[in-house]
Amino acid sequence: MWDLAQATLYLATAPKSNSIIGFFDALASVEQEKEKEVPNHLKDANRDKKGFGHGQGYLYPHAYRDHWVAQQYLPASLQGQVFYQPSAQGKEKEISTKVLRHREAQLAALMEGSTVAPLEILTYGSSDRSSERWLQRTLSQVGTQLANVRERIFDLAKLQRHHLVLDINAGTGLLTWEAIRQVPEGGVYACVRTNTDANALQEQAVDLPQLMRPVILTEPISRLSDVLAQEAANVQFDCIIGRNALMSEPEKLQAAQTLAQLIPTGGKLVLAETVPRYTQRLYRLLPANALDKQLYKRLVDAEEAMYANQLDPMLNWDADDLRDPFASTGLTVDMVVEQNSTQMHISSAFLERLFATKGTRPSYAQRLGEQLTLEELGRLKETFTQYLLNQTINWQSVIAFLKAYKV
Repeated sequence: MWDLAQATLYLATAPKSNSIIGFFDALASVEQEKEKEVPNHLKDANRDKKGFGHGQGYLYPHAYRDHWVAQQYLPASLQGQVFYQPSAQGKEKEISTKVLRHREAQLAALMEGSTVAPLEILTYGSSDRSSERWLQRTLSQVGTQLANVRERIFDLAKLQRHHLVLDINAGTGLLTWEAIRQVPEGGVYACVRTNTDANALQEQAVDLPQLMRPVILTEPISRLSDVLAQEAANVQFDCIIGRNALMSEPEKLQAAQTLAQLIPTGGKLVLAETVPRYTQRLYRLLPANALDKQLYKRLVDAEEAMYANQLDPMLNWDADDLRDPFASTGLTVDMVVEQNSTQMHISSAFLERLFATKGTRPSYAQRLGEQLTLEELGRLKETFTQYLLNQTINWQSVIAFLKAYKV
């Protein structure tokens, strides 16, 4: 009885928050969605792991820094929904930024799904993006990797409260929102590639004070100087940041020259770019005996040729091709190249996109088709399906972290 009285007094005098309403919203959503499918990685692996992949891809949070990992535990129909909104009062104010950073990494992973660049280049095609993003989101470490990349970028940027910052590939806002937090007395410009991305950023910025909202531009890097001259004449940025901003730029020297003009003496540019030439080779995912020796060699030669094709600026560049254009503009350039490994689930939709025959950009199979026959491509699709479908693999990639100064 004494213990109950102590507990009652403690709870009665503890700080309260109306944010608890989020619990009841979540409870109502769970009751409405109770018949929906449980994610595979939460199912009992002791029963159907081999046949259906139950339990595969579960990430144990306590094995990660801060005991957190960007993994989804909700049904597909609830993905992206937010229930708990920390207030700006008391203890909640202290945890608000931490919660926001986690959510931003999760959102970026949700939106990018399996597109661990430059994988999107090879798997471009029509698909059920919502369900595919969900599957990859639940079975991958993409969110954790994105959070780590964001941290590295801002460690290199060393922003000050009054800085003016340009995010040249804002996308989901992974870097934009962190920049806004770090420069409350400065300002942030966010450049996106599509009107859809611009609208999404504008919707997320609604709750920010007017003066803290990012200036959103929907322009390629090649037009930035002209657009900025109209928006804010003679504007220059203390720091330009970006993630995979130059990966698909065919003229990297021109892009470097444009960006160099936008930073003053003492300014800096920090980029994290996935290097296509060193990305995961799909043929290495197959067992040694999956194909006869002749076809396997032809596959290896054809896939390696994709990354050596001088006419394909999406895949044929490496770290030097990123560093040299900025160095030629007179900037002082430091660059670190790092290996990365990210868990990825191979779904049927992913394989269909690899071997797609239509699309505005060539798929993996269409690129292989420059050296392989239709019959050989058919055999490869069957082999990839046989050995990789529903498997969780370690996708290898290389990220170049570039920091350039104007002195």
